[in-house]
Amino acid sequence: MSLVQEQSQFLEDVALLILEAKKLHITLTGGELFRTPEMQEIYIKTGKSKTSNSMHLKRLAIDFNFFIDDNLVYEHESITKLGKYWESLNPKNRWGGSWRGLIESGKSTFVDTPHFERQA
Repeated sequence: MSLVQEQSQFLEDVALLILEAKKLHITLTGGELFRTPEMQEIYIKTGKSKTSNSMHLKRLAIDFNFFIDDNLVYEHESITKLGKYWESLNPKNRWGGSWRGLIESGKSTFVDTPHFERQA
């Protein structure tokens, strides 16, 4: 699948995610979709990212802000259902609150709850 096709499928899944968030009474606002290599390096230096190969560089990742009852929340427990839904949409989809089970299995300690990506 070409990068353009991956990006298109990613955005279709994002649309489904937004609809699911509404069902769960979570209001989403947009964070970051595209990121420059320079910004990625800043995020690595400040500990906000662990990789120079971020899917944001390919427009295959998005960060969201989550509001429940008009309160901004990032707590893992509040977003878990949405993250699991995201990962159920496609085997390439990963949520930063789980990384497809790596956090739960102890293979990763880096939690990035706002992050939803598609592996290319």
